[in-house]
Amino acid sequence: MRRMGDVLAGIHATWEFESDALVIRFDRGNRAPRLFNVLRERRVPHEALASVTLTPGKRGTVVLHAVPRPGADPLMEAAAGQLAENCDPYRLVLPADRETLAEYYRDELRTVLAARTAGSPYAEGPADPVDPVGSPDMTPADRFLVAPPQGPQSFKAYDGKASFDGQSEVSFRWSWTGASSEKWKAGDQFFQVRDLCGVEWRSPDVLDGHLRLLPRGGEPRASQADQDPASVVFGLGYGPVHLSLPFAAAVLAAIRSSDRVPARVATPGAVAERIRHLGELHQAGLVTDEEFSAKKAELLAEL
Repeated sequence: MRRMGDVLAGIHATWEFESDALVIRFDRGNRAPRLFNVLRERRVPHEALASVTLTPGKRGTVVLHAVPRPGADPLMEAAAGQLAENCDPYRLVLPADRETLAEYYRDELRTVLAARTAGSPYAEGPADPVDPVGSPDMTPADRFLVAPPQGPQSFKAYDGKASFDGQSEVSFRWSWTGASSEKWKAGDQFFQVRDLCGVEWRSPDVLDGHLRLLPRGGEPRASQADQDPASVVFGLGYGPVHLSLPFAAAVLAAIRSSDRVPARVATPGAVAERIRHLGELHQAGLVTDEEFSAKKAELLAEL
């Protein structure tokens, strides 16, 4: 960009243009989407962007839209195209009378992205100095380039509470009123990030909204999320986008990071906690003696 620190303020968000990144700061007012209130600020390196567009918006507005490369942002990877337009963190809505200014920044960003693409091993040729837009760089990123939501995460689902410690473990604790008998029989679930290969998020705005953890190995599992102990289901105000999507993105980023480091051994304290919960279920008659013994042996084998 020509000048570091240029700022373009829109509706519910502000873009700041740095020499190597686009910084998006979100408004935290009552009218802003609740997802924006949670995200607060995101730093998007230029290498994470594929293109930028400017299109007419609704009711006298224009929309500046930065398009991330596939695999560059854990939030958008987890969303998998399910976000409503008004919740897309890469859209900046501006009054129509700022269209000329928006065009300037669009062109500036396009020039920067074209120069970066021209220097990549995937470039088909040098950038055109007259029309530097070129084709969007849709080559998948080999790692996440945008930081995921930080810190421990939790939210209430319809059938339980999902928690993530921010690093290594995800837990599902079932509710008495919403969980299926299959989930009660399986007991509260504790998943080590190193044992997962992915996350499936289905928006709570659809009938079968859920968060499903995908274990390594591809073991058979129930087709319905309400029957699968590796899933929590949404509905009736449970698992809202602004809580469940950042949760899914944070877990997905941790999974990708764990693929790059040696596996860690489960701690005795974590295993003891899981055995304690198993014992409570056994005493309540929700698991049989045989199931209790088999699961306890499985947990002890993790040490």
